[in-house]
Amino acid sequence: MSAALVPAQRHRVRLAAAWLRAGAVVGYPTEAVYGLGCDPRDRGAVSRILEIKQRDPAKGLILIAADYAQLAPYVESLEATRMAKVRASWPGPNTWLLPARPSTPDWLTGRFSTLAVRVTAHPLAAALCRAYGGAIVSTSANRADRPPARTARSLRLALAGDGPDHLLHGACGGADRPSVIRDAASGRVLRG
Repeated sequence: MSAALVPAQRHRVRLAAAWLRAGAVVGYPTEAVYGLGCDPRDRGAVSRILEIKQRDPAKGLILIAADYAQLAPYVESLEATRMAKVRASWPGPNTWLLPARPSTPDWLTGRFSTLAVRVTAHPLAAALCRAYGGAIVSTSANRADRPPARTARSLRLALAGDGPDHLLHGACGGADRPSVIRDAASGRVLRG
């Protein structure tokens, strides 16, 4: 866990990680907005996030991690030059589509053969991934086609009655919009 966090934050991160391991959906701050996350291997938890968001499962989801090693079980590397560009953009608000491993569940990839992944620069989100012990699902905390929540309060209001099981309070990182999404094989920007 990050040494930059104060003891109260470390405690809250450990508690949120325990909720993730128990199959819960957790809300937490990221670089720009609050996210909803869960254990990516827990189909029920992923389904719950999709229900909360009213999101089409075919769209796939994003995984965030504290480092690339946490993403490696889900994605395959590209040739060295392309991977160098991807890894040089991390940690930070840069999401890349990489080829999904054959073992990666379709509830993460949706209709695609790729998976969207990011090494987060947000200290609480990265600490959550470390405490949990791996990558977690990360999707904006909002209903489909609605603005994403930027505070814990706006998350509770936007998802009243059907929000996350647990909320890791903290400030978002200050980015003015969610991460850029690029295809790692082509470099094409899918979300700017």
